Amino acid sequence: MAHELNRPDPAFAVRRNVNLETDEIWQARIDLAACLRTAARHGLEEGICNHFSAVVPGHPDLFLVNRLGYAFEEASASNLLICDFDGNVLSGDGEPEATAFYIHARLHRMSPRVGAAFHTHMPNATALSMLEGEPLVWAGQTALKFYGRTVVDEDYNGLALDEREGDRIAAVLGDNDILFMKNHGVMVCAANIAEAWDDLYYLERAAEVQLKAMSTGRTLLPVKPEIAAAAARQMREGDPESARLHLESIKRVLDRKDPDYKL
Repeated sequence: MAHELNRPDPAFAVRRNVNLETDEIWQARIDLAACLRTAARHGLEEGICNHFSAVVPGHPDLFLVNRLGYAFEEASASNLLICDFDGNVLSGDGEPEATAFYIHARLHRMSPRVGAAFHTHMPNATALSMLEGEPLVWAGQTALKFYGRTVVDEDYNGLALDEREGDRIAAVLGDNDILFMKNHGVMVCAANIAEAWDDLYYLERAAEVQLKAMSTGRTLLPVKPEIAAAAARQMREGDPESARLHLESIKRVLDRKDPDYKL
């Protein structure tokens, strides 16, 4: 039986005696809103159906998530929700989309290493999830960023509308970072918001260039496994700082073109 999401209760956070208005939490709100807005600019969302989440700084049992009914381009620091793993909305007006709650709450609860989880139906990566076999062929340098970090959920079960499906998805992810959800989309997981954004962006670029190569009808030329593994290690060494700088760059762009994401 599907878990009923609890309605927003502004007094709930007070009763729990938690401070959800720290500078660190506000910065996390800004960073997540920036990722949502920029994902919209790149066409990575699908209507109002996709969702990004991040563990609330200082509160490993709470997570930020975009609210039901709002497009990515409408996201702002103040209109994101803070929820607990039981469906209570501790901060924000509205409620999370049901599949967002059942996937993200269970994922963060079962995998504490996941500081941020971005789920999209972005077109190129989703197209690869609809094909037989492994989604990525490891034929392009950008794809090698994900070598040894992906797993495929082969068992599409329809919408995630109960905790069991959220638990199943989290179990399939295991220790991996990228989950290709067959016939559905992708889930990108990382230690923090910056690294989740960096992976999401480059995953779609890797998928895009692979599909372009496949469209020629010619045989793709994969990189040798030992070279692929070495390149992946090289990329991982610089990823945290590169991801931080990537996030800072998209915020500078938004500061010029779309500054109300910070409101």
